[in-house]
Amino acid sequence: MSIQSKSAIAKGDGSFSIEYVTVENPQEDEVLVAIKAAGLCHTDHDSLHWGKPIIMGHEGAGIVKAIGAKVTTVKVGDAVILNWATPCGKCFQCKEKNQHICENNSPVVAGGNGYTPGHAHLEGTTCNNTPIIRSFNIGTLSEYTLVKESAVVKNTYDKMPFTAASIISCGVMTGYGSAVNSAKVKEHSSVVVLGTGGVGLNVIQGAKVSKASKIIAIDINENRLEMAKQFGATHTILARKNDKGLLEAAKKVRIMTDGRGADYAFECTAIPALGAAPLAMVRNAGTAVQVSGIEEEVLIDMSLFEWDKIYINPLYGKCNPQTDFPKIITHYKNGDLLLDEMITRTYSLDNLQQAFDDMLSGKNAKGVIVFD
Repeated sequence: MSIQSKSAIAKGDGSFSIEYVTVENPQEDEVLVAIKAAGLCHTDHDSLHWGKPIIMGHEGAGIVKAIGAKVTTVKVGDAVILNWATPCGKCFQCKEKNQHICENNSPVVAGGNGYTPGHAHLEGTTCNNTPIIRSFNIGTLSEYTLVKESAVVKNTYDKMPFTAASIISCGVMTGYGSAVNSAKVKEHSSVVVLGTGGVGLNVIQGAKVSKASKIIAIDINENRLEMAKQFGATHTILARKNDKGLLEAAKKVRIMTDGRGADYAFECTAIPALGAAPLAMVRNAGTAVQVSGIEEEVLIDMSLFEWDKIYINPLYGKCNPQTDFPKIITHYKNGDLLLDEMITRTYSLDNLQQAFDDMLSGKNAKGVIVFD
């Protein structure tokens, strides 16, 4: 029996509308989820320009409403967190334990533009009798979504609000994972985080969980730097907008780190002009991490690589959802990782435009759409 689901539909031309889509029963390997909360990030706004109609949203949490005959990991009534990096388990990268860059199912690596051709059961969701793609194969800005079993992770902590759970599946995982999984931040090390939005705050939290001794947050916004302290920053630097490549800020970092630079530096602004900035922050043989996903040409002074510096550009914090999500939930349960405090404001789906406006203006660390 099909369900009518109120959804946010990107038109592909920069606009969106709120419409009802028809969601069918799950096939053998699919799960029908009633979305209770969906986090917002800049990628959701980017999806307005992907050139085709698409159900928006790629962060979310909800309750299982129906399952296919071959689904074994969840049952009806389970609370789940949605995951957009759905591994096939068979390709070269999955066998190399790089499930986040699965060669068959990744909507970033395999399909591009936030979906994987052939991965989704397109006929399972229609708008005006026409099949419609779900963003990142999950489309969480919708009352209901139909996804593969590999796109859901059971949440066994029943005291976690859906709002907190909803933001794990992208921004939190990306930031936390970049520090813990990708850079493998060491105990007693020094860390610099450039940009203290939602992803940057979670890099800070990942560094804190890893027991870094010095966590330096850099931003041009004083209010965000104050928030960074709440999430674990031990030091802050208020940068100037005209500080090219943050080279002046880098000098302050060196002073704070015994004159040699930090052990790790993470770029979380997505500003192309700052693509090389973390290299200026780290010591010789230090590690620079480009977290934010800059996807355009960046000119780099190669002297910034001297000497033995490492520069990495991880996807999704090297996420393995079935093991990483439970770790994040445990950190939250123990009070070691803040999620509720990150959510600046919640919105109804009908107020999505206001949520986007607040995100783009920098008012929110994290905005979340909530469903009845």
